[in-house]
Amino acid sequence: MESLENLKKFYNKKKIFITGHTGFKGTWLCIILNYLNSNIYGYSLSPEKNSLFNKSKIVKNLSSNTYADINNISELKKKIRLSKPEIIFHLAAQPLVIDSYKEPLKTFNTNIMGTGNLLECLRNTKSVKSVVIITTDKVYRIKKKNKNYKELDELGGFDPYSMSKVGAEILTDSYIKSFFKNSKLQNKVSTVRAGNVIGGGDFSKNRLVPDIINSINNKNKLKIRNPNHIRPWQHVLDPLIGYLILAKKQYKNNINNDREHAWNFGPNKDSFKKVIDVVKYIQQIENFNYIFIKNKKFHETNTLKLNSDKAKKKLNWSCQWSLLETLKKTIEWNEITKKGVSAKNICEQQFLMYINKK
Repeated sequence: MESLENLKKFYNKKKIFITGHTGFKGTWLCIILNYLNSNIYGYSLSPEKNSLFNKSKIVKNLSSNTYADINNISELKKKIRLSKPEIIFHLAAQPLVIDSYKEPLKTFNTNIMGTGNLLECLRNTKSVKSVVIITTDKVYRIKKKNKNYKELDELGGFDPYSMSKVGAEILTDSYIKSFFKNSKLQNKVSTVRAGNVIGGGDFSKNRLVPDIINSINNKNKLKIRNPNHIRPWQHVLDPLIGYLILAKKQYKNNINNDREHAWNFGPNKDSFKKVIDVVKYIQQIENFNYIFIKNKKFHETNTLKLNSDKAKKKLNWSCQWSLLETLKKTIEWNEITKKGVSAKNICEQQFLMYINKK
C-alpha cells in the first residue's frame, strides 16, 4: 500500500480537477487532497443542504469552486482551460438506482453524455497527464452463478443507472481507442469500479447505512427492501486511495493500460455480505428496530461481487478495514459530529488511521 509520505510528496501542489466534488465520495476526495496540499478545482451541481460538503466546509480550501452541470460543455471546457489541471477525477453522476427509475433520461444524459463532455474537453487540454473516470460495480452483466466479476467480464445492466454506467464505460473505451491511443494521454485514462461504499457523511436516501443512521438518530423504524441481497461493502477510503495510487502511476508513466484500462477496487471476500448481515452488525454497535417491506416497483441485482486481484497485484493496493471496522468507523463519525466536532477534522483523522493501518 502507498505510504502517506509518498502520497504527500507526489500530490503536493498538484493541480487536481474534480467533477462531482460536492457529492459524498467527491467531498471525501477533496478533504484527502487538501490534506495532501493539492490545488483543487471543483466542478459540480450545488450540494444538498444536508451534505458532507457543507458540514465539512471544505469549500474554503478549494482553489476554485464551480456549481454547474456536467452537461454544460461550454462551461466545463472553460473551467478546465482556466485551471490547467494535471490530474482529473470524474465523479459527476446521477448515482442512485432508484432515482434512475424516476428520471431515466436525466440519468442517461448525465452519466453517459456528461462523461463524453469531459472526454471531449480533454482532446485539446495539454496540461492533463492522468484521468480517472469513476463508474460502478453494477456495470457487469449478471450471470446465474454468483461469480466474482473481473474487469474483462461482459458488461451489461438491467436498470437505467447500471446501463448508463455501461454507456460511460463504452464511450470512454471509444475515446481511448479513437483519440488517446497515440497521444499524450496514452495509458493515462482509466475507468474504476468500486463496491457499495460506506462512511461518515453519506446522507443519501434509499441507501442502507445512511438509512440505518437516520433511523438511529430519529428513533424511527427502518424499512428494509432486500434483506438477502449480497453486496461488496467497503469503506469509502478503500476505493479513493486506489484512485489516488492509480492516478499517480498513470501520471508517472508507470502503468500500461492498452489492453485493460478498467480497474476494480472492491473489498475483500469476507465483506461480501447480505443486507441483513450489515443490519445485524450495526445492531451490535447501536440498537434500532426494523421491518421488511416488499420491493415490487423496480428490479435490483440479487448478488454482486468483485474480483480486485488486478489492483492488488499491479498497484499494490488493498482494503485496510474489515466490514465490522468500516461500520464502527461510520457510526463513530456520526456520534462524534453530533457532539459538534468538525466533520472535516474527523474525516482527516480517519484517513490518517486508515493510511497508517490503525
